[in-house]
Amino acid sequence: MIPRNAEKTLISLAHGYPVVAVTGPRQSGKSTLVKHAFNNKRYVTLEDIEVREYAQNDPKGFLAQFPQGAVLDEVQRVPTLFSYLQTIVDVNRKPGQFILTGSQQFGLYQQITQSLAGRVASVVLLPFAFSELKEAKQDLQTVELSLITGFYPPIYDRSLDASVWYANYVRTYVERDVRQMIQVRDLSTFQRFVRMCAARTGQLLNLSALANDCGITHNTAKAWISTMEAGFILYLLKPHFQNFNKRLVKTPKLYFVDSGLAAWLLGIQKPEQLLVHPARGALFETFVVGELLKCRFNAGLEPNIYFWRDRTGNEIDIVIDNGTTLIPVEVKSAKTVAPDFFSGFKKWERIAGKSEHKGWLIYGGESFQNRTDCVVLPWRRVSEALD
Repeated sequence: MIPRNAEKTLISLAHGYPVVAVTGPRQSGKSTLVKHAFNNKRYVTLEDIEVREYAQNDPKGFLAQFPQGAVLDEVQRVPTLFSYLQTIVDVNRKPGQFILTGSQQFGLYQQITQSLAGRVASVVLLPFAFSELKEAKQDLQTVELSLITGFYPPIYDRSLDASVWYANYVRTYVERDVRQMIQVRDLSTFQRFVRMCAARTGQLLNLSALANDCGITHNTAKAWISTMEAGFILYLLKPHFQNFNKRLVKTPKLYFVDSGLAAWLLGIQKPEQLLVHPARGALFETFVVGELLKCRFNAGLEPNIYFWRDRTGNEIDIVIDNGTTLIPVEVKSAKTVAPDFFSGFKKWERIAGKSEHKGWLIYGGESFQNRTDCVVLPWRRVSEALD
């Protein structure tokens, strides 16, 4: 098992809360992580039909099997368990009794907010962070190969062909998760919608244009985007509210959580394709946003990244809000630093004023540079932007 950065966070939370929940996309390694972190607890998966029927028909008797607590995998599949879990932990507040996992954000979080509010801590587990692969000496040699391979654990744990794995993952996601969460009458239309989203990764979300291109209604497009966001396939990066006396763009930017999935949906399966592909910059930005999200989620924290754009064309790709300072981040996929890469920082300083913290320029090259205007950070060290 490749060690996960979130394990330390999970163990720490289990010392303070009676219930800890781990959620995230399918195949992000949730089951493997909780089995390893809590190997002294019994592990039960509610994906097993017989186990699920037992839990549904006799939830009290089912939970009575675990006087010392347990790891309950895909627990949202039996919603009635949450009320019984509430009763158990209200009687006995011992920390770390139950570890819950679930792939569907709405299914798990809805039950938590209804029955276990104040009793549970949660961690979102996304696919591997680049730093995790680097530590395990499984990081890929080039930025192009990393972008198209992506970071889902099965590709690395089982040395699978990424393009074959993504084909099966998309098929399983469409046939299983989406059908459970919304009514999809025409699967081919939804598949086209998913690919159109991939073509828009890194762009402002224009629901009307997306709906028109797919031949669906605006409300349907909105519902499908919400479903994919709930399943941790997409992430909507919000604009920062600071206006600096400017009229701001208020629309979020759409990103895939994993660059490899987006690349596969775009038909990019070889590194050399990405060298001249028009989506190279967007996929690199997708990678950077994903890595910054993983840093926060692995620490049990909410994301603190935004973007900033006004209606006159001034823009910063990413803004890190650390509570007291706004840190600008520019993202460039090129492997060589060019002088015009720094123009955004100069505009930002004129608009926002000089900050106590230099901005970051994250690029597709290999050299670290401490410049006057910013710190130039190579793609392999992207997580340092949040250190």
